[in-house]
Order: sequence, then C-alpha cells, then structure tokens
Amino acid sequence: MSESRRSSRRVATDPTITRHARRRRRNPFATGLRVVAASLAVLLVSGGTVAAYALWDVVSDVKPAVTLAGQDPNVPNIDAIDGGVNLLLVGSDSREGQGEAYGDPTEETSVLNDVTMLMHISEDHSSATVVSFPRDLFVPIPECPKLDGTGTYPAMSSQKINTTLGYGGLACTVLTVEALTGLTIPFAAEVQFNGVIALSNAVGGVEVCVAEPIADDYTDTYLDAGTHTLQGKEALQFLRTRHGVGDGSDLGRISNQQVFLSSLVRTLQSSETLSDPTKLFGIAKAAASNMQLSTNLANLNTMVSVAMALKDIPLEQISFLQYPNAYGSSGGQQGVLPLDSAAEQLFDAIKADKKLSITGSTGVGSVTDPNAPATEETETPADTDPTPPADTETTPPPSADDAVELPDTIEGQTASDRTCSKGNN
Repeated sequence: MSESRRSSRRVATDPTITRHARRRRRNPFATGLRVVAASLAVLLVSGGTVAAYALWDVVSDVKPAVTLAGQDPNVPNIDAIDGGVNLLLVGSDSREGQGEAYGDPTEETSVLNDVTMLMHISEDHSSATVVSFPRDLFVPIPECPKLDGTGTYPAMSSQKINTTLGYGGLACTVLTVEALTGLTIPFAAEVQFNGVIALSNAVGGVEVCVAEPIADDYTDTYLDAGTHTLQGKEALQFLRTRHGVGDGSDLGRISNQQVFLSSLVRTLQSSETLSDPTKLFGIAKAAASNMQLSTNLANLNTMVSVAMALKDIPLEQISFLQYPNAYGSSGGQQGVLPLDSAAEQLFDAIKADKKLSITGSTGVGSVTDPNAPATEETETPADTDPTPPADTETTPPPSADDAVELPDTIEGQTASDRTCSKGNN
C-alpha cells in the first residue's frame, strides 16, 4: 500500500479527527461516498480532473436512503461482493418531481409499484435470476412500519402487490416479497420515470428487436418492425407499454420488458461498456441522482461490488422469469393468482443456488428472433487427439443434471436468448 493511501486510512480512523468532524452536522453516507469518489478518481483515471469532478458530481446528488429491516451495516470492499445477493428493484408510477412530461404533476395519483423485480446472484457468482412479479398479483401483505416511524400498518390477507409501495413505502414492498418468497432481501431500489430515462442514456441506448409493429396511444409508443436502439424517453415508453404488446395485459408487458433487459445485459457485458470510464460515471450518477436506494445499497462500494459479481456470469446462466400465475379474482377484484406449487419449486431452487432450465414460453409479449445468429459449435480438428495425457488433471464439465427443470407455467428467457417484442395487433 502506498504512503498516501496509508495516510488516508489513518485520517479516516483517527478518533480525534472524528470528534472534530462532528462540529458540523453532516450526512455520513455522503461523506463516505466522497472518500470513495476521490479514491476511484485516482484508480480509474490516474487523477484526471474531468473524471474526478464527475465522481464528486455523483455524490452531490445522492438521495436520502431507506432503512430496511435487519440490515447488515458492513460495507464491502470495491471488489466482487462476497456470497449471494438478493436485490429488489421497484418501478414507481408516481409523477411527483417528474415534471409535466407524464401528466399533470399537481394531480393526486396513487403511488403504485407497477414494476417489482427480484434479482438473485448465486453465492459462487455462476448464475443470476431476475423474477418479475405481475402488478396485479394477489399476495398477503405483512405488518409494515409506518413511514413516520409511529408504529405499523396492519397485515392484510390478500391485496395486489403493486399497492405495497403506497401502503408502507419501499420497506413494505421488500417485506411483502420476503414473505412471499422466503428470501432475505438486504438491498432495494426504487426508480421513477426520469430515472429510467437517465439510466438508458447512461448506457448509450439498448438495441431491441420488434417482430410486429407496436402502436400504443396510451404511452405514445410507436415502433415499426425491425431493430431499434432505444434510449431516453423512447426507452421509457417501450418499458411502460402494455396496450401495444402481446395481449395488452401487464403479463405481456413483463415479457416485453425481458426483451429489453436481456439486451441490456448483453450491452453491459460488452467490452465497450465495461472499459468506458465515461459510461461508468454516467451510470453511477444516473443511479445516485434518480433512484431511492436502501441504506445498504446507497454506497458506491456496494453498487460497484454487485456489478462486478454480475459481469462474468455467462449469458445463458442469467434468467429472466415471470412469477407463476393464473388469471383469477380475490375479494371481488380481477387480477392474477399465484401458482403456489410452481412458485415453491422456483424459490427452492433459487435458495439452493441451483442453475435453472426454462421449459415455458418467453411470454405473450415476445417471440424468438427468427434472425438470431446460430450458436457456434467448436469442432475438434481431425488431426488432434481429444484424449488428454494420462498425467493431466481435468475438471469435468458441469452436468445438465445440476440444473432444475422449471414447470412450463414459469415463462421467461435467458440473456443469451435472442427475442423480439410482439406487437398487439
């Protein structure tokens, strides 16, 4: 370790200096991020002025964090995070602070989590699974702490999952998904419309395939058949549309979103993105300034560590799935009901960190890309003996028996599957 880095560590841990720092009331999270920002500026760009300013600019826009139940206060080092990861991403339909682009910002609207996705990274970082929960899925809602800290909201036996954000905030949505899946979720983030726009701009756009034209007057989404690179408002419209894809339902929207997400993963794993400091700064700023993060996630070390755990996972081991469901009603409301047996198989496999084999379709909002490149097969040259020498140690390839075959009621795709959005004609 260099002398300057040893000195920085002494400053950070010297108790006398810490006492002096308390003379002014400061946000400890923002202070920690500034230290990380300065360090990363040196590591990534050897002290480049523009990059250093960009990182300081990131931490200046950090939003207040949300505390979840039972959080571990330990922050990982800037390296691939140790062990497994469970992270909940919530997309809010709130117009608050979003300007006039999505309707009258002064009009009172309910706050709904119309997008709820759980990401699980296996303990050995060899696979990842993203499960989307339909917004109209009827689920039990446990007791949730009130936002003002004055007590708890009562539990409810059956409500649509998209009501949890308005009921008790991000922490309530996390508690609901934990009760539904049996998983502990230490990381969570809420993103609104402007956040989606900022993130899509930060990665330079995402290429999507459209098999049949999409026309949706509700979200102003109009795309001809073919390939489109979407970013900014166009990306947001594509992710929001449901009337324009599949059967016009939220279930069709989920499979349409998975077309986008699969392509996004392929983009993020490309060398162009991972080696471009400008894009990395842009992604960090977009997340910090446009997303409400849980306390454990609201740390640049943690965000980088989670990303590093994802970057080397093979595309075929990154699955995007829809929580198993069937149309039905509860309490006189129409929606979708959970298929408990299939859900139990899915989350038992996730808890055991098993690789997954998808047998269901990609969903009503997408189809397999007919122009997808064929899988390349590696051939052994005719004059090469494939048998290794007797004294050479070899590791047997993973067996297909290790993968759990999911029931066909669970729809989805992997990041290696090339799919196209299916317009609602």
